[in-house]
Amino acid sequence: MTLRPTLLLFFLLTTTLATPAWAAPLDIIPFQTSNRAPMTQIFGLPGPGRALLLGPGETAASFAVDAEQNYSHNTSNNESIFFDGESYRFNLALHRGILPRLEAGIELPYLSHRGGFLDGFIEGWHDTFGLPQNGRDKAPRDQLRYSYIRNGKQEVLLDDNTEGLGDIRLHLAWQIDRPKEGPQRGAALHAALKLPTGDSDDLLGSGSTDLTLWLTGTRNGNWGGTALALFGSAGIMGLTDGEVAEEYQRNLVGFAMLGGGWRPFPWMVLKLQLDGHTPFFDSELEELGDPAAVLTLGGDLALSEQMALELGVSEDIATGTAPDVMFHLDLRSRF
Repeated sequence: MTLRPTLLLFFLLTTTLATPAWAAPLDIIPFQTSNRAPMTQIFGLPGPGRALLLGPGETAASFAVDAEQNYSHNTSNNESIFFDGESYRFNLALHRGILPRLEAGIELPYLSHRGGFLDGFIEGWHDTFGLPQNGRDKAPRDQLRYSYIRNGKQEVLLDDNTEGLGDIRLHLAWQIDRPKEGPQRGAALHAALKLPTGDSDDLLGSGSTDLTLWLTGTRNGNWGGTALALFGSAGIMGLTDGEVAEEYQRNLVGFAMLGGGWRPFPWMVLKLQLDGHTPFFDSELEELGDPAAVLTLGGDLALSEQMALELGVSEDIATGTAPDVMFHLDLRSRF
């Protein structure tokens, strides 16, 4: 797979179609993404999902691309970490309403780790806005090295380009609150089971089986004739022992999200979202042992009455706990 042409072609084709020719109002929903750091995205950390589920017989499909750039290095008394590279996640998701309140789904991720091509762009971005380079500008460009050493043992080492199937996720959701007239509010209980189908040696999976439960809610309103929405979620994840730094992996992780959206036009939604979670590992290093916080800014564009494109850019506001920057695209359709 040639990733750079694939990403550019996907972006050009979808944004070329993004015209305000269709006036069907877009739903205001959260960004369907999460922390994609190299030793985090291998676990079953979910996107928030919808607060208003599909009806019986309705189907939703999405194809998402997350492209993240990583550069971080840190040491403690007995640990050292070095992340330098780019990772890409291609995720195909299918969901269907099977009962008046019940929705089922499956997610099929394909992951790739490589040296990439974004280093020059990120260095220029940091220079333009006066952001610290943290040594990035002195490191070789476009290299791949994900390394974690603890007590003299190489727990993780990835320095060759690799790609393959990630960990498949099965999903169920139950509508617990939905008004009969008008989507002014909604809440849904979600459950997901992540299966260890990805190769943990290549950081395509964790080797663990993860069960996740979370609640997603939304509240809609109007301001000056335009639609506003607040949304949030919170949940907990139980993990079996995996195969990546398994001695230090935690078996229980909590996570939460808070965000909002504004629909200035029927064909456009602008969104801001904050995601966070507790650590997946016991570690003195902030990259692995601190709570993570990720801020995502962007929105949705209607491509047709049934199709929309979600675009977002994420930053690690808790430095080192997530990728330096992540570009998110999600093409979704309902039928």
